[in-house]
Amino acid sequence: MGKMKTHKGMKKRVKKTGRGKFKRKKAYRSHLMTKKSGNRKRKLNKDALVDEGNQKRVEKLLPYE
Repeated sequence: MGKMKTHKGMKKRVKKTGRGKFKRKKAYRSHLMTKKSGNRKRKLNKDALVDEGNQKRVEKLLPYE
């Protein structure tokens, strides 16, 4: 059986933490920022964790992470 391939798009979007969870960036931060409040922009700047429902899916896409 051959090697599994890493999903390159997912690899660029998430990073594995020390405890095995995946860190990701939040959406809605790229443009149309003037209408968003400073408080909202500051909260969007923080990293988030991939939720438990998608954790297994991400692990399948990144077999060697």
